[in-house]
Amino acid sequence: MKKLLLSLLAIFMVSVVFCQNIFKATILDGDSQEPLTGVNVYFESLEKGGVTDLYGTVIIENLPDGTYEVRVSYISYETIEFEVALPQVKPITILLESGSEELEEIVVSTTRSSRLIQDLPTRLEAITAEELGEKAFMNSTNISMLLRESTGIQMQQTSANSANQSIRIQGLDGRYTQLLKDGFPIFGGFAGGLSIMQIPPLDLKQVEIIKGSASTLYGGGAIAGLVNLISKQPEEEPELELMFTQTQALGSTLNGFYAQQFGKAGFSLYSAGNLQQVYDVNNDDFSELPEVNSLAINPTFFYNFDEKSSLRIGINSSFENRLGGDVTAIESTPTNDHPFTEENKSTRLASQISYQKAFSESATLTIRNSINFFDRSIDIPDFLFDGEQIASFSEATYSLTSENSDWVFGVNMWTDKFTETPFNQVQVRDYSNNTFGVFGQNVWSLTEKAALESGLRVDYNTDYDWFVLPRVNLLIDLNENWTTRIGGGLGYKLPTIFSEEAETRTFQNILPIAPEGTKAETSFGFNWDVNYKTILFDKISFSINNLLFYTQLTNPLILVQDNKNQFLFANADGNTNSKGLETNIKFGYEHFKLYLQYAFIDALLDYDGINRQKPLTPKHNAGGIMMYESEKWRLGYEVYFTGGQTLSDLSGVDDYWTMGLLISRQVNRFNLFINFENFTDTRLSKFQNTIIPPHNNPSFPEIWSPTDGFIFSVGVKWKILGELDED
Repeated sequence: MKKLLLSLLAIFMVSVVFCQNIFKATILDGDSQEPLTGVNVYFESLEKGGVTDLYGTVIIENLPDGTYEVRVSYISYETIEFEVALPQVKPITILLESGSEELEEIVVSTTRSSRLIQDLPTRLEAITAEELGEKAFMNSTNISMLLRESTGIQMQQTSANSANQSIRIQGLDGRYTQLLKDGFPIFGGFAGGLSIMQIPPLDLKQVEIIKGSASTLYGGGAIAGLVNLISKQPEEEPELELMFTQTQALGSTLNGFYAQQFGKAGFSLYSAGNLQQVYDVNNDDFSELPEVNSLAINPTFFYNFDEKSSLRIGINSSFENRLGGDVTAIESTPTNDHPFTEENKSTRLASQISYQKAFSESATLTIRNSINFFDRSIDIPDFLFDGEQIASFSEATYSLTSENSDWVFGVNMWTDKFTETPFNQVQVRDYSNNTFGVFGQNVWSLTEKAALESGLRVDYNTDYDWFVLPRVNLLIDLNENWTTRIGGGLGYKLPTIFSEEAETRTFQNILPIAPEGTKAETSFGFNWDVNYKTILFDKISFSINNLLFYTQLTNPLILVQDNKNQFLFANADGNTNSKGLETNIKFGYEHFKLYLQYAFIDALLDYDGINRQKPLTPKHNAGGIMMYESEKWRLGYEVYFTGGQTLSDLSGVDDYWTMGLLISRQVNRFNLFINFENFTDTRLSKFQNTIIPPHNNPSFPEIWSPTDGFIFSVGVKWKILGELDED
């Protein structure tokens, strides 16, 4: 009996051993056939799984006989499911196809490199066509909302009457951010006034943002960063679309875009018209939104001489009249009791021409030129500011690419001339600037996991002499989940009276800048970001990005008042320091996406005995966006928090929240949308009086929250020609 029991036990142990199987597979990239490390392989019914090693191999042991569903998932690739019969006859090879948004091949032009965005040492944020379309539904008149909802960017309203806004990146004033259109600087100097409010979004293919010093390729002015607006280009299939939007705040906007390639030639035309009636939300007889009549027309011509050479010629134009102030004076005739209006008239014309010649697959010459004309007048009772700016930009670059490195060499020249029409003042603020620059940049792949970008620019200005601007950035792919970038550089900004402080005073009583007694503002900037991405629970994509930044601005130009009640720009004795943290988190599950963001910005004025927080610069900004996107529907809910800011008199102000809701429905070639912007109706007039009496000679407090409150809009986008958007 004892021998029989031992025999039965042995047979049982052997059967158990033979019923426990091993699953073995090698997982490769479907295109390159390279092994993928960290791929998740999971037997759901058995609740057992494993991940691939450095060779793309996964081994899962102790599996019983049977047929099971296996799920293979990997960040940036399509998840696949299939059946496996155990015991396994032989190891299998699995090819995964790229399909997740995390590895979307975003091609950028701002860095002038042939690399994809995820392979660039420079930290660059790209707002792609899909998101641009959503933001156009929310605000089809300009790009202010698009930029405001990016982490670490603040849109600061500088006028209660014109509703003009300035872009601040990481707490620094708008004059330190360079605005580009297709790589051309057409919004600088005097032309920076009203720029954000005069750029509609419908003809944009992509918006690229670099935060921190970006002076190597684009010269002075990019201390806080730059925003490059990339236009759509024609393709063989014609594209024609119209969009109309109507708001309850008495605003109507019509946009149209057409593009098509005709053999070697191509053409695109964008036009936009906006009619806004004066809007007084709090019934205090002063406008929160001015009366606006605007028209923009942007034609562009493309021609490919052959496969190696091409030409692009474009015109950007806008014509606008803004009239804000006393509603009674706007709607009828100004009287002694109702005299105050502020009228802004502007004309913007900018030509763009570029020629590109490829001498080989790795060597390309690009020659570019733009000429910009901007005319603006500001008319208020007893004062008229009127001036014209003519600026030009010329550049020649030569680029070389190889397997491990990209080179860019270039020379360029800027001219900037401003002429003011005198009005009851002794001195006009005319100026003429000429700057010449030479630069070089290299991106070098140190290993498969690391790349170094280094650049050097040398500029000479006829009034402010020489500027030497080095810049270095390092990218390290720690593994499939972790990536880090670290870098920094120097920058400068030529002195100008066209700033947020001068804009709020409508340039009254501001003296001209004397180059012989004024220094250019200079800066040092540093940033370090860490990015992590993975798949949670085999179903939810997750990524988090943290950015630490620091910028020190030396010789900051500040506005001081003399004993004659005049204002003069002078260099402060000290620095402006901006440092902080940005965090972006993204979850994705099937048709749902959740974005969370937070920015801590500590901007300090440390000069002339002052050591305090920069006014109108919130320390804390947070937000969240929940999106649902299907083939026909798109729903979005967003919430934003702003807190921790002070005014110029050192007083603190309340924290506040804003919320929005977007609903859109695709019906054949029509996209119908409804947007509830700031439906909590958060506005400045709920916190304080927005007009300082008397009524016939008003003044206006600093603007630290939205002024227009809740905006409800409905509209339709009609895709007449071209492919429909697919989710």
